[in-house]
Amino acid sequence: MTTETTSNLAVFGDFDPEGQQAYDNAVQRFRESNIVLPTFAQLRDPSTIPEAIQHQLATVDKDAPDSRNLFRVHWYNEHADQAGEANYPRFTAVPDHIELPKELTGVDARIVLAYGNRFPMIRAHKVLAAYSCLAARLVTGRFDPTAGRAIWPSTGNYARGGIAISKIMGCRGVAVLPEGMSRERFEWLERWIEHPDDVIRTYGTESNVKEIYDECNRLAQDPQNVILNQFSEFSNHMGHYSVTGPALEAVYKHVTANAPGRLAAFVSASGSAGTLGAGDYLKDAQGAKIVAVEALQVPTMLYNGFGDHNIQGIGDKHVPLIHNVTNSDMIVGVSDASTDHLDVLFNTPAGKRVLAERGVAVADALIDMGYSSICNTLAAIAAARHWELGPDDVIVSVATDGSELYNSEREKVMSTHFAGGFDEASAQRVWTEHLDSLSTLTPTNGIAENLHLRELDDVERNRIFNLGYFTWVEQQGIDIPGFEIRRDQKWWNQLRPLTDRWDQMILEFNEATGASHT
Repeated sequence: MTTETTSNLAVFGDFDPEGQQAYDNAVQRFRESNIVLPTFAQLRDPSTIPEAIQHQLATVDKDAPDSRNLFRVHWYNEHADQAGEANYPRFTAVPDHIELPKELTGVDARIVLAYGNRFPMIRAHKVLAAYSCLAARLVTGRFDPTAGRAIWPSTGNYARGGIAISKIMGCRGVAVLPEGMSRERFEWLERWIEHPDDVIRTYGTESNVKEIYDECNRLAQDPQNVILNQFSEFSNHMGHYSVTGPALEAVYKHVTANAPGRLAAFVSASGSAGTLGAGDYLKDAQGAKIVAVEALQVPTMLYNGFGDHNIQGIGDKHVPLIHNVTNSDMIVGVSDASTDHLDVLFNTPAGKRVLAERGVAVADALIDMGYSSICNTLAAIAAARHWELGPDDVIVSVATDGSELYNSEREKVMSTHFAGGFDEASAQRVWTEHLDSLSTLTPTNGIAENLHLRELDDVERNRIFNLGYFTWVEQQGIDIPGFEIRRDQKWWNQLRPLTDRWDQMILEFNEATGASHT
């Protein structure tokens, strides 16, 4: 794989011949700050992280801006409540996860989600994407931490992850995100940044991704600003293919150890499409189908649609450059009314009482599921019903973040829709409208009645792929060969060895810095 697949589609596989000074500056900065980079192999299997580093982590707050927390940027962190001391989690043998009971899902298929809020610093798995993007640039000479500013365009969690990774790597990070995102996201950013102008609020909410791109294009005019666009950085895809995919495979193997079953599908909201890279791994390794999810209010992939929605974390109105569309098998649309209202059901006393009455034994654990986690769950239920999956079928997904990031949003929903209070009658109505309604699905010609769902054949895959033209060619200047080459699975297969190459570069970088946590 060359450094540039086409004239302007960058894939960072080789060292930048013009990046030696940036590389040398990075080595010096990391030497002075004693920063060690973990390899992707170590994040994939944290048991391989040196014992000396694991021992040091026992004294490091997982939410602190400490470079040693880079070795927690994986799925194997213990829940803080389970740790010997609060917020100093150890590593687990299997990623922490939840298997949702039939009493909640209404389907026989087993639906299992890995918890994203076990990740350090931002309590969301997007910090892995941020690490993947910056580490790949550092070791290939494409980012100078002593001079460059890392620009992190996002609708929330990726920007926070980028700020965290930037800070503990000793460089300046800038978050670019819509002004309408949850208050909790901005409060976290205010605690972590040193310069108030390093948080740039663009117009709109979750659906206004183009406005983020426009701001990044303006910032890119300054050569010191390096845009780490999660929607087009293939290292985002590769980090999830290499780390998240195997982690979910480990969860699948764990839950089927005593009750064998096949891995039927992987489900994830599209967002930047980085997490969907885990689906590519699971299809390669286990033959799982890939279900991509979008907000029903903005049904871009389903109906070429547009609009606005509040499932924070899954930006839309475009098809990300790093989405391997021609490898996807189904698209599901989920309403933000469902995610808004089920969040209230899962996180209020009346809601929990109704959950308990209906036999949902995991009611207390649902607090670890934020908006996009609920979205993934509903899409998994829809896929299970559509494909008529049974008890020997397993669907895996991710609980991107926890409900703590949406307390202010919940207040808005309560004041708008439950001004008189949310009681058990309200909870029963929410269950009926947003869970029971899924039980009435009747598949017809590839589209499910009462839910917006479509299986993808080659015609549909290419229709969705073609939608990306308007964003990436017309707006962002990707040339036609660079755009088209991604249609072929052979091209994506060439990406797979990249993380092994980066790992070798990371080891060489660490050796050059002489940094050590021993």
